[in-house]
Amino acid sequence: MKVLLLENIHPVAAEAFRAAGFEVDVRSGSLSEDELLDELPGVSLLGIRSNTKITSRVLEAGKDLLAVGCFCIGTNQVDLADAAERGIAVFNAPFSNTRSVVELVLGEILTLTRRLPEKTQRMHDGVWDKSAKGSHEVRGRTLGIVGYGNIGTQLSNLAEAVGLRVIFYDTADRLAHGNARRVPSLDALLAQADIVSLHVDGRPGNAGLFGADQFAKMKPGSVFINASRGMVVDDAVLREHILSGHLSGAAIDVFPIEPKAQGDAFESPLRGLDNVILTPHVGGSTQEAQEEIGHFVSTKLIGFATAGATALSVNLPQVAPPTPAGAFRMGYLHTSRPGVLAGINQLLADTGVNVIGQSLSTSGEQGYVVTDTDAVVTEAALSELLRSPETIWLRSWRP
Repeated sequence: MKVLLLENIHPVAAEAFRAAGFEVDVRSGSLSEDELLDELPGVSLLGIRSNTKITSRVLEAGKDLLAVGCFCIGTNQVDLADAAERGIAVFNAPFSNTRSVVELVLGEILTLTRRLPEKTQRMHDGVWDKSAKGSHEVRGRTLGIVGYGNIGTQLSNLAEAVGLRVIFYDTADRLAHGNARRVPSLDALLAQADIVSLHVDGRPGNAGLFGADQFAKMKPGSVFINASRGMVVDDAVLREHILSGHLSGAAIDVFPIEPKAQGDAFESPLRGLDNVILTPHVGGSTQEAQEEIGHFVSTKLIGFATAGATALSVNLPQVAPPTPAGAFRMGYLHTSRPGVLAGINQLLADTGVNVIGQSLSTSGEQGYVVTDTDAVVTEAALSELLRSPETIWLRSWRP
């Protein structure tokens, strides 16, 4: 089987695939929709990061595609519903770069509150500007975290360690860490926070979450940080609030439109502003995080392709079968209907095959069952199961 890896995925992933016997094609940049249409035939596993869009049209072209690995946290760049309907598994790395993002944000908080970007630029320009104007300690100031998931909670813990008070807002019911305090609304957070840091996901409902109304409600002199998704924030409005002095600084790591490849031109209304940190979507781009992501996602893809495991898939029923113990393994993705499992087991019994292990999970309208047997299931029995109207796909492995 062939693997296509895009967007500078860490080499540990390619090494893992090659060690498992896969043919691997590595590309440094992302591919457009039309480019993917040309490249996907013959590709079984596709690895991407955040800049490659996997649309319904792309999935239709991927006739040989078994799974997509998002070597990052987010999966909003993939049409998950269409992939599920086609039986194409999607995996991501929801935890692997959490620490890296948190360290970047914490560093930006300290940097912006001391106004270091403009200080260092003036030194490079040959200007000695030794002044404490606008420079503050973070101790005793209030950090408002919008989105209290894996990244938000770890940021909360580290922020308290340097003396920040922490408040947070999340639409989900989240347990407060340490001395952090939940607030009832985004408006309540904006009214209290000296620093606002966004850590929401890329679901469509979050598009345009932070615009003119939200920036206007922030405290005068406060700091804004976005290391979540570019489409969440109106950068043009943010520019106005920086220029007016209403906000004292900002750090932005994600943008509504990002260049496709290393070295491409970057445009943003935030360029050239004092005390504004712009980074090229590197929140999770540390060697430690990228290596861990490369290992984690490649392991999930290999486990799915070679043994049918769907644990931590974001769009298919999750099954984590043990190491194959029998002579034959069968993975069966099907439309979830009463009696499907009983029908499979009856079919196997009728052919004289004994089930020695079975794992089943359902999600929405789909069910997925992995069955280990003590003997190889006949081609006739497999063909009969394939003809079932509930069948999405049927795959088999011989351990």
